[in-house]
Amino acid sequence: MADIDEIFKSYDIRGLHPQEIDGDICQRVGSAFARFLLEEDPQTSQVVVGIDMRSSSITLSERFISGVVELGLDILFLGLSSTDMLYYASGVLGVPGAIFTASHNPAEYNGIKLCRAFAVPVGEGSGLERIKLLCSEQDESQAKNVGSIRNINLLDDFTHHVLSFVDPNLIVNQRIVADTANGMGGLVVPAVFEHVPSQIEILYEELDGSFPNHPADPLNHENLDDLIDKVLDSRADVGLAFDGDADRVFLIDEMGIPLSGSVTTAIVAKSILSHKPDATVIHNLICSQVVPEVILENGGKAVRSRVGHSHIKKLMAETDAEFAGEHSGHYYFKRNFRADSGIIAALIVLEYMSRNNEPLSKLREQYDTYSSTGEINFKINDQENLLKTIEQEFTSEDCDFLDGLTVNSSNWWFNLRSSNTEPLVRLNLEAKSQIIRDEILNVLQGIISSFTLDDAIRDTTR
Repeated sequence: MADIDEIFKSYDIRGLHPQEIDGDICQRVGSAFARFLLEEDPQTSQVVVGIDMRSSSITLSERFISGVVELGLDILFLGLSSTDMLYYASGVLGVPGAIFTASHNPAEYNGIKLCRAFAVPVGEGSGLERIKLLCSEQDESQAKNVGSIRNINLLDDFTHHVLSFVDPNLIVNQRIVADTANGMGGLVVPAVFEHVPSQIEILYEELDGSFPNHPADPLNHENLDDLIDKVLDSRADVGLAFDGDADRVFLIDEMGIPLSGSVTTAIVAKSILSHKPDATVIHNLICSQVVPEVILENGGKAVRSRVGHSHIKKLMAETDAEFAGEHSGHYYFKRNFRADSGIIAALIVLEYMSRNNEPLSKLREQYDTYSSTGEINFKINDQENLLKTIEQEFTSEDCDFLDGLTVNSSNWWFNLRSSNTEPLVRLNLEAKSQIIRDEILNVLQGIISSFTLDDAIRDTTR
């Protein structure tokens, strides 16, 4: 039997299949989710469910669905779906949702992302603890009538929704390479770009949850190698790297150099603010300083957020924000039910390139103004004391604890926070020059080394 404590994370349910997540636990999660929804709103009658291309997603979703329909709720089965398509379905239909995916994790993993009606997130602090508790309780209640299951197809509707964020006719004569990594981008990318008058080549389009070519994790620079080579060999204007469930995207310029999530956030923010100059735009606290600078320079209101989709979506609702971006490649749009979508962000950048009639390598220059370490991850044996020790080292600087420890100086800043998904501490450091960056990094590494269990794991996506 799977261990509930192991698979319930901060934002979703995820683990090794079948060692940690199996059919039995998925049926219990389905039942618990239905009970949770009925507690929140007794009028709830439907749940939309989607799956990714992993071989285990079919059987796990069937058991989950069994748990839901036993409580009398009907299932709208979306079938193969990207995560952003599931959020769209939840939003446009006004029903809660669940998608079976382990996102960028390797083939042996699977999981479940849950949301309330209109794509409102279910995570830590917004209902996931309650669902976990209900999973642990025995419940013998049965509905008078078992719910029904109906198949639906929203790919065309989702495609038109995505295209509504841009004028696709402006994205003309661009040479685009997209690496969908055998993930769900292989479903949505061809459908969307069929309506864009540019040339696109798709790498690893076939849906294959064994990921035969490379892992579907674009944060790992090694997984970008094939895309970079193809962009350079074909003299493409841009490369798009999607993760396994296609809710994230990373861009490659025509020189084969990746853009960070912060640079993409800045570009998308500037484009959105050109249409709505008074809009509120949210950035998480590990985004480059260039992001709030761009927001303010273009008439927007910049709001700083904790890392993670549940925090960002909640803050978007509270501030009526038009857009939010994360350094990790998640981009959220008010008109997308405040949900993240990699392909919407990609289209906005492509349109921005066309409007400016300049290569991406040139356009990005104004946003690559700081020197960053990228994200460096450490396995730490005493995270609480580590943060206290580092805070004491920098008592003369501005410190805050919105999410971990952030220290701000006039020429640099860093954030050190616990991962929400892995047993790691994550360091992000940025400075006005490489010399300053390396000086502060040496100080931090000297302190961290006494708490470290293993070598640092560096994310090279800057």
